[in-house]
Amino acid sequence: MIDERDINYILKVAEERSFSQAAKRLYVTQPSLSQCIKKVENELGVELFDRRTNPLTLTFAGELYINEAKRIQDIKKELIQQIEDMSELKRGHLTIGSSHSRTSYLLPRVLPVFCERFPGIDISLIEGNTVELQEYALSGATDFSLVYLPLLHHELDYVKIDDEEILVALPSKHSFSRAAAKLPQSLPFPPIDFSKLIDEPFIVMKNRRKMREIFFELCERAKFEPKIILQSHSLISAQALVAGGVGATLVTDTLALYNKLEHNPYYFSLSEPVPPRSLVTAYKKDVQLSKAAVAFIELTKEIIQAGKKNS
Repeated sequence: MIDERDINYILKVAEERSFSQAAKRLYVTQPSLSQCIKKVENELGVELFDRRTNPLTLTFAGELYINEAKRIQDIKKELIQQIEDMSELKRGHLTIGSSHSRTSYLLPRVLPVFCERFPGIDISLIEGNTVELQEYALSGATDFSLVYLPLLHHELDYVKIDDEEILVALPSKHSFSRAAAKLPQSLPFPPIDFSKLIDEPFIVMKNRRKMREIFFELCERAKFEPKIILQSHSLISAQALVAGGVGATLVTDTLALYNKLEHNPYYFSLSEPVPPRSLVTAYKKDVQLSKAAVAFIELTKEIIQAGKKNS
């Protein structure tokens, strides 16, 4: 009666609140999905979903099934983790959640080293935005997800990876960049007052992005209305446009250090006090991190700190 495929199917329908949407996510036909769930309901002698509602809602029995199904998944995952930990990192599996941008500039630095040190650990990667990545960690779809604070769910815990400094990126041919390049530098990035950028065209992140909030807070403190020429979903895209001579933008020091371009922008530290962005690994509170997860986190910290020391 307790079949793993059945559990996965029912959990996905409960998540999507729609047979058709769940079928798309599961890459199965809707009739086969409906048939599978009807079979489980017949075995149990109760309906799990109220099909009269749109979107679908769970019956009382359905809520009980979902709660217990999630508990079964957690127990199975914990058992597998304990067995893998007994192998002392000689074998195992790790599922990591990451943004598209972080996958392209940070993980290529970490994954090859990790795979060399622990060749028996298989890695799976799930990409998504901040909200999706935290939900993946909460549901157990990932062992942990790389995200920024604050966390959206109190059921999540985290381990801090790094505090990332917010920088200003300007084209390398900009007058400020040329002047700074001629000066002796004792710091990784020369300082600049944000108020000096009053006449600059800016590339900003689109709505609901933390970097966008930080940008407009800086503009408000500097008392100027910014000239926005472009809005982007991606810091990497914004960085590349600045490198090509289009406007200015805000980036993190990790992106500046690790995402090298053919012609890099020139990066400046902000003279104004700006809280750093805390990069963390978020995971479900009641789940203990595996030895493989701990090893990956420590290696990521090690590589980031080494990069900053050598910059």
